[in-house]
Amino acid sequence: MAKAKNGDTVKIHYTGKLKDGTVFDSSIGHDPLEFQIGQNQIFPKLEEAVIGMEPSDTKTVIVSSEDAYGPYREEMVVDVPKNSFPADITPEVGLELELVQSNNQPIIVTILKVADDTVTLDANHPLAGKDLTFDVELVEIV
Repeated sequence: MAKAKNGDTVKIHYTGKLKDGTVFDSSIGHDPLEFQIGQNQIFPKLEEAVIGMEPSDTKTVIVSSEDAYGPYREEMVVDVPKNSFPADITPEVGLELELVQSNNQPIIVTILKVADDTVTLDANHPLAGKDLTFDVELVEIV
């Protein structure tokens, strides 16, 4: 049977979990994830883990925070004046907003705290600073 190698297009099923077992993403019940190995379409450590697998093989892979969404950076948490929000947006804890940075790049921020005059925004990815565990099954080599 063929083994996955660099340059192959493959389909995998995966379940991504945090250290405490919380599932943050999964392809189970959906179409498998399709990607070409070596094209950096997914985390490189996850790509590397698929190399050498045969269809129906399973494996558990740990991707460190440094190799996933990076460390949690406190400098990406900022307080902004509450009155700087448009009238049609009511700031609420947990609300995600897309802002446009000065370089015209969009960035997703999450509201962490709402006070009388300020709103605390977090521009870190929700999984920043977390090691990720993936249960992977190679479904097919296309």
